[in-house]
Amino acid sequence: MLIISALSLAIWVYLLGFRGQFWRADQVLPAAKQPSKWADVTVVIPARDEAETIGTVVGAHQMSKYPGSLDIVVANDSSTDGTAEIAENTEGPRPVEVLDVPPLTVGWSGKIWALHNAIEVISAREQTPGYVLFTDADIQVDETLFTKLVAVAERDGLALTSIMARLDNSGFWGRWLVPAFIFFFQKLYPFPLINDPASSVAGAAGGVVLIRWDALQAIGGMEAIREALIDDCTLAEKVKASAPGTRIGLYLSSAFGQATSLRDNQSYQAMEAMIARTAYAQLGYNPLALIGTLMGLGLVYLAPVAATLIGFAAGQGWLAITGALSWLIMAVAYKPTAKIYGEGIAFAVMLPFAAAVYGWFTWLSGWRHMRGRGNAWKGRNYTHS
Repeated sequence: MLIISALSLAIWVYLLGFRGQFWRADQVLPAAKQPSKWADVTVVIPARDEAETIGTVVGAHQMSKYPGSLDIVVANDSSTDGTAEIAENTEGPRPVEVLDVPPLTVGWSGKIWALHNAIEVISAREQTPGYVLFTDADIQVDETLFTKLVAVAERDGLALTSIMARLDNSGFWGRWLVPAFIFFFQKLYPFPLINDPASSVAGAAGGVVLIRWDALQAIGGMEAIREALIDDCTLAEKVKASAPGTRIGLYLSSAFGQATSLRDNQSYQAMEAMIARTAYAQLGYNPLALIGTLMGLGLVYLAPVAATLIGFAAGQGWLAITGALSWLIMAVAYKPTAKIYGEGIAFAVMLPFAAAVYGWFTWLSGWRHMRGRGNAWKGRNYTHS
């Protein structure tokens, strides 16, 4: 047990010091001067049965104070709940175009199919935009967000600029699991490394992705990621790898560049659906990777707790010390992300227990796939052979 505890401690020392300082959670959208000329932007919102939020989301886009040309396109993906009608009838200072997406074609994931069809329509127009902003039908944006995004993208020459929207953390399950989700995401995709053009690490948050039109065309459009279920990070990888020196940016939402998810995360079912849908896809549908991930979660997050408790109970000093030190480093690393959601060090200490729930979600994701249930979302099941 002492060897396991020491190995867990070594891992946490590495994560704290040699993983791009991801845990600082300090990558927020920086302020930037206005460019001499504002590029045209087209917002594309894929929507499938989003009647609950689409009106609020479209209305927020319409109220944007972006100084340049801003078009809003809703790609209606066979909605049956009145989503298209609500989007069309949302009143605001900017017009909204609703496109009806053809039936899903085999070999495409639903969201990417909707985006692809919208891009095809935009491509056929006499003038194409400088940027396309992909966003979700549950993401409400601040009226200044597009101005901030484009200003930063223009100043820093970013081919892709993304914001991690603030997620709902109300209720027991949301409060316990949402900050942990943000922490795990940053650990998998360290924002400082993503934002470093010298690093090959790439990632994005699909809720808000601003991409240069020429960068999208350079990778072959949405067809380049047609089967991707983790579409945001796959898109970022394609863009960053498209040419030497290509820069992308991923930031946490900030007070002056706010994006907020309207998705309710209060229930266990909501959190399970969010994680289990893509967890196994993240592992490449590999059973060995699933086993390794679960063992890794146990080693990194649960072993320090077990070592601390067993060490103190059995009077094994070194076991207790290594376990407690790992647990302390873990809490210190988690605290900046927890602080974003209004939580302190006492909350950060509870990260191992949140990790155990995420391990359960990951196992569920693999188990469901192996039973042929694939990745269920909005009435569709996506399978992988």
